[in-house]
Amino acid sequence: MAIRAVLWDIDDTLFDYAGADTSGMRAHLHAEGLLARYGTAEDALALWKEVTLVHWRRFEAGGVDFLAQRRDRVRDFLAADGLTDTEADDWFSRYLRHYEAAWELFPDAVPALDLLADDYRHAVLSNSSLLNQEHKLRTLGVWDRFEAVVCAAELGFAKPAAEAFHAACAAMGLAPHEVAYVGDQPDIDARGAVEAGLRGIWLDRTGLGGRPELARITGLAQLPALLGADTRFGASDTFG
Repeated sequence: MAIRAVLWDIDDTLFDYAGADTSGMRAHLHAEGLLARYGTAEDALALWKEVTLVHWRRFEAGGVDFLAQRRDRVRDFLAADGLTDTEADDWFSRYLRHYEAAWELFPDAVPALDLLADDYRHAVLSNSSLLNQEHKLRTLGVWDRFEAVVCAAELGFAKPAAEAFHAACAAMGLAPHEVAYVGDQPDIDARGAVEAGLRGIWLDRTGLGGRPELARITGLAQLPALLGADTRFGASDTFG
């Protein structure tokens, strides 16, 4: 059966999360007077990403809720175990102001959505919270492009769990084999989608390559052709 809908990841797929995270954290640390503590901005950013990964994995595994993992990220980063929830939230809120000032969609995001608009339904599945992603999509001007936005924080399970993909398909009233999932993570996104019965597509923006078992594109301009040639799904390294 032909693909009827595209299910999208957001961060580092449509939205340049890594770029905004880097710019925002640099500006925040400067404003907080914390750069000297970490040696260089690069060292501070590396530590932030390290603790983010640790606590995000806890959230994905279901061991902690969304707000708790975020507060623990702040505590670990600041080496301040005694920080109250309110203090951690306030620190993160100050960071968010700098982070949001750096928000941008990737240049190929809106053109791809435009090209696909007439032929496919569109929805989002994100390993974040609906509160965060609705605010982000509205700010970036693309909220109305999607008929459903499904997020791990509300579901109680996250990608690559099949239940997450199936919940997003159910939100559209479609079977998994009628839906293509596009994301920047080969395992969490593309392989997880395939194992859940969807057509998983790895958006390999950095040209990492490998993973010949996955359908791969290096930019969203290649997506309409891949979807149009539905029989090629699963071919090795579909686009370079």
